[in-house]
Amino acid sequence: MTALMDRDGFLASQSVAADGETPFANPLAPKQSHFEPKAKNVIFLYMYGGPSQVDTFDYKPSMYGMDGKTIEVKTFGRGGHRNQGRIVEPRWKFKQYGQCGKWISDLFPNLGTCADDIAFIHSMTADSPIHGSAMLMMNSGRILSGNPCLGSWVNYGLGSVNEDLPGFVVMLDPRGGPISGSKNWSSGYMPATYQATVMRSGANPILDLSPPSELAGGAQRKLLDTLRSYNEEHLAPRNDNSNLAARIASYELAYRMQSQAPEAVDISQETQATQELYGLNDPKSEKFGRQCLLARRMVERGVRFVQIYSGGAHNDDNWDAHTDMEANHNLHAGETDKPIAGLIKDLKERGLLKDTLIVWGGEFGRQPTAEYATGSGRDHNSYGFTTWMAGGGIKGGTTVGTTDEIGSRAVDDVFHVKHMHATVLHQLGLDPAKLTYFFGGLDNSLVGVEGAQPIWKMMS
Repeated sequence: MTALMDRDGFLASQSVAADGETPFANPLAPKQSHFEPKAKNVIFLYMYGGPSQVDTFDYKPSMYGMDGKTIEVKTFGRGGHRNQGRIVEPRWKFKQYGQCGKWISDLFPNLGTCADDIAFIHSMTADSPIHGSAMLMMNSGRILSGNPCLGSWVNYGLGSVNEDLPGFVVMLDPRGGPISGSKNWSSGYMPATYQATVMRSGANPILDLSPPSELAGGAQRKLLDTLRSYNEEHLAPRNDNSNLAARIASYELAYRMQSQAPEAVDISQETQATQELYGLNDPKSEKFGRQCLLARRMVERGVRFVQIYSGGAHNDDNWDAHTDMEANHNLHAGETDKPIAGLIKDLKERGLLKDTLIVWGGEFGRQPTAEYATGSGRDHNSYGFTTWMAGGGIKGGTTVGTTDEIGSRAVDDVFHVKHMHATVLHQLGLDPAKLTYFFGGLDNSLVGVEGAQPIWKMMS
């Protein structure tokens, strides 16, 4: 490998041909960060549909006893703008956990035992209360499609440590993917190399890892070498064609994955105790637990960014509790509580939590009032909701920001999704303002031209 500084000042290694010439840059070659990083990898636990902050981690004792009371409160969700609503008091009790004394809902008894490792952000805001645009914002910083997602920016900025595995992996809920689908893990205007590789649930997370019988005995390698030769010849007079270079690199990655990926996704190598830690012995938590365990195995092997979705394609299958809050959140918290706690504990025991940044959250939260005349369902709320982070240099046992007394909107230390993105980049050693990609005549960045600072209060 030789070294070359790219447009943004990153040190990018290049693939070198046998004759010493440099035919194309490897887009996922490791790059130097802007400064010393606190984290090396990210696991983003995405709760699709929008968990209710007042029923999970944002304790509002004054709401108890208010059930059914109509109050004046400005809300904006799927049902439009409203000026009053009927209070739905939290359907679960809260307990204090850890030395920090954090109040956490009975929905998450296992996660509560990890309270001293978690930093909660109770004052997150976003620009849209509609799933499609809000998901795009949470993933890419914009409400419109066509922009690179967070995982793509991370891989563009840092490259991949393991050349035999994808740099960015997404695992979907077995019940289906979220609204807008692949736009949420797209590389946008960046080369396709930076988009995610989707891993399926079940016994075969990655398809086509075994080559067909007719390509055995070195035939596949010969075919790829011939294809590469033709592609490099075509690329030579077009050496600024990053898409073509990315395509060449993707063929080689796919070939190398055939030997490395089967071992990486083989959880039978894990002890029974480890599998039970993630809830694999319980049908309720087995699927999400398997994905969390795979995420640990991925970051352990150098995969830079892993995103796991909890919540399927339809309202009844995700956190979008418009009608029955109790049935909805009991289901999804029950599926995720033990696996997430297991992930934190397992990473910590292996000494990996200090290098792995865990992010938890959905595209928005939920309103303190009912959406309909009857029932306990809540509409969408982008005015103030909860996300949390753990590991990767984050100060555990802390709480940042507040919402009002009924959790309807953020009032103190108000943060935007872009501040969360800036925090993730900063912990990885990337300056959010300096990480740019030239497109459409502009130096684009994840945090936009207006910029955003990291949330300093939650950093150790």
